[in-house]
Amino acid sequence: MGFEIFKETYAGSIRPITLGKGDKAVTVGGEGCLPLYAFEGEMPNKPRIAMEIWDLEPTDWSEPAKKPFEDVLSDPAAWAKKCVEEYGAEMIVLQLKSADPNGQDASPDDIVKTVEKVLGSIDVPLILWGTANVQKDEEVLKKVSESFEGKNLILGPVEDDNHKGIGASAMAYGHTVIASSPIDVNLAKQVNILLENLGVPTERILIDPTTGGLGYGMEYSYSVMERIKMAALLQGDDKLQYPLINNLGNEVWRCKEANQTADDAPELGDPERRGILMEAVGAVTYLMAGSDILIMRHPESIRMVKAFIDLIMEGGSAEEIAAINKQLADVDIDFAAMAPEPDLTIEEEKKAAPKKAEKKEAPKKDEKKAAPKKEEKKAEPKKAEKKAEAKKEAPKKEEAKPAAEEKAAKPAEEDAAAKAKAEEEAKKKAEEDAKAKAEAEAKSKEEEAKKQKEEEEKKARAEEEAKKKAEAEERAKREEEEKKLREKRAKEREDLHKKREAAREKPEALTPAQDQKSHLDKIVERLDRIHRRA
Repeated sequence: MGFEIFKETYAGSIRPITLGKGDKAVTVGGEGCLPLYAFEGEMPNKPRIAMEIWDLEPTDWSEPAKKPFEDVLSDPAAWAKKCVEEYGAEMIVLQLKSADPNGQDASPDDIVKTVEKVLGSIDVPLILWGTANVQKDEEVLKKVSESFEGKNLILGPVEDDNHKGIGASAMAYGHTVIASSPIDVNLAKQVNILLENLGVPTERILIDPTTGGLGYGMEYSYSVMERIKMAALLQGDDKLQYPLINNLGNEVWRCKEANQTADDAPELGDPERRGILMEAVGAVTYLMAGSDILIMRHPESIRMVKAFIDLIMEGGSAEEIAAINKQLADVDIDFAAMAPEPDLTIEEEKKAAPKKAEKKEAPKKDEKKAAPKKEEKKAEPKKAEKKAEAKKEAPKKEEAKPAAEEKAAKPAEEDAAAKAKAEEEAKKKAEEDAKAKAEAEAKSKEEEAKKQKEEEEKKARAEEEAKKKAEAEERAKREEEEKKLREKRAKEREDLHKKREAAREKPEALTPAQDQKSHLDKIVERLDRIHRRA
């Protein structure tokens, strides 16, 4: 019996959305399975990449980001044309940076002129990305929408505070909108509902869950995107069954690490390769989370990500993908000089080293203490000898002294010698006592350190065992909850399947309404209902 891979069944699918007009129009979405799970369901449309351009010359871009476009940065139309003709862009994203009220604060009429030039230079879909200032974006995007009726531009970001103005304008003049929300599933669903209630067609909505660069921001975005896809596909939530778009390039290339030079951060390697790989890694991560449209900046990052998409969708070998094509000169970084000296000491030797050092150090201290005392011992006899010699010479010089004086001097000499001997013995005993005390203290410290180490090891083992036990309990609890959830979902899918089969077998009988209305009356009635709800 052959091995059969379990395949999940899905309660819903993502709506296919067509962007742009004419032969170069792009369709995204339409998948009926989790991201890149083509073995479980249909993925009729690949994820797409849109190349980013600005409507003004960027002044804060790093050199690696500027290099591919250095000859067209001041001309948005030429920039867009180069992206399409030289780098094969499937879509263009025009970042409306000049409209920012905190910057140049360009007027809606100025933006319309720029958009007109860009549209005249390309034949691929055009996405217009505002400043995230709700009031200014509403003014600009409404004017652009009105000026380019029927071009099916993609307008965003549209938030709950400006959805009425932009949504109504897009609906009236035939454009698509990007519903944006700040990394929250419920808020994303709310904006979609507001747009649907306004009357925006469901085939004209994309979801922007808010995109973070590498790090915590990406983790939050990934989690929300994953939950949106699961709600849309597994739970059949039709308010979230829209393609996802991520404004990635703008986020990755403005972070500190993507703009640091080799002198600023030599440990991070070649700045050009670093920025390209940061963008490519972020793009692949968002593809795994379920992105249908990625907005990217560097041509090399885009080439690598397109190759990844083709490999996942069509198969092939990654060995055929070319390495990064550098446009800047190589940087010379001496990683060997920055590397720490290798520590080849075996772990057991490290643990044993402190004990040996303590044992060897104790005698040295005693020797140092004992050294001056020995010198004192040697010095004292010399003094005694000098005194004795002086005393011997004295009788020679004073031969004329009486014999009584000689007899009196002899007991004095004997007393001095006895006193010197007693002092020498006392010092010797004090040295021996100090040495014995030092040895006892060293031994006591060693035993105390050994005991403390054993207690720490015992405590660490107990903590490790408790941690493992807690992890095992948590894992078992989680597995049990997941099992129950799977069983519940399987039962729900089975019930839904049966319900659909029963409905298919017994079609509902339809009867004509008593009062027949014309097509125009129906439209008017629907618009009245929409305006009342709005």
